[in-house]
Amino acid sequence: MLPSLFMLFILIVLPIVTIWMLARATYKTKLEWLLDAVKTVALVAWLVHTQPWDWIGYYIRYLLVILLVVALFLSWKKVNALPFREKYTTKRTNTMGLNIVLIVFFGAITVSSIFSYSVKDKAIELAFPMHEGTYYVGHGGNHTSMNYHHAYDDQKYALDIVKLNKIGTRANGLQPKDLTKYAIFGDELLSPCNGKVIEARDGLQDMTPPEMDPEHPEGNYVALQCEQHEATIYLVHMKEGSVAVAKGDTVTTGQLLGKVGNSGNTSEPHLHIHAELDGKGVPLTFDGRFLVRNQLVKAGGK
Repeated sequence: MLPSLFMLFILIVLPIVTIWMLARATYKTKLEWLLDAVKTVALVAWLVHTQPWDWIGYYIRYLLVILLVVALFLSWKKVNALPFREKYTTKRTNTMGLNIVLIVFFGAITVSSIFSYSVKDKAIELAFPMHEGTYYVGHGGNHTSMNYHHAYDDQKYALDIVKLNKIGTRANGLQPKDLTKYAIFGDELLSPCNGKVIEARDGLQDMTPPEMDPEHPEGNYVALQCEQHEATIYLVHMKEGSVAVAKGDTVTTGQLLGKVGNSGNTSEPHLHIHAELDGKGVPLTFDGRFLVRNQLVKAGGK
């Protein structure tokens, strides 16, 4: 429950309070307003761009942007006739200094996340392994600010993918224990390429969120050797009893491999997919897209 409450505070309470304070505050100069406004913009940009929105609602982040624009307009109307600057009290100087620090902090994180969108290493082109629904990239990209896997050499380009329901969340509830309340649980997992199964495992139970199984990190999984690359493609955390292929099988693109579950070292149902070669992560693209956190993939035209 604590992680859920923390997410609510960070993604909803913090930005709304900050935006409300911008709209309601009294300023003596345009410079004072400008620093407060830029700080608020930097905070909202950081939240909207780099934070995961599948818990609270993918589309809520656009509402924050609208509220921010309204607050900027209303506050500017109040300061439009004020001088740009004047002599400030120590208290106001300290407040302005704090705003500058926050601008630099949130701005630096947001700017660094831009590096997530490009990669120099040659990527493996795959078919998206789901065939119906709207899928959300929870972790992905070429920087730790958007993808925690990037800190690990063998998984640096790994993706964590969930499915969004009709209201734009990954589950009915913040962190339900019932696996069927997660939109992706039980979805068919398809082969992303023509190739050969080099590893496969089934028989491990699906964990009850937020319990995890660190002794079997992959859980039930399939590892593929695609025709177009030497790297091994891992699709992990599959549903118990669903793995439909075995080691040595030949598979074709779109063939059923199993279903998405919650086995292994995972706190909730999702698809983890990554490629590695000689202990190094290899980037993946789907229909030419290098996927990054907060991007959507609409499979099957839905």
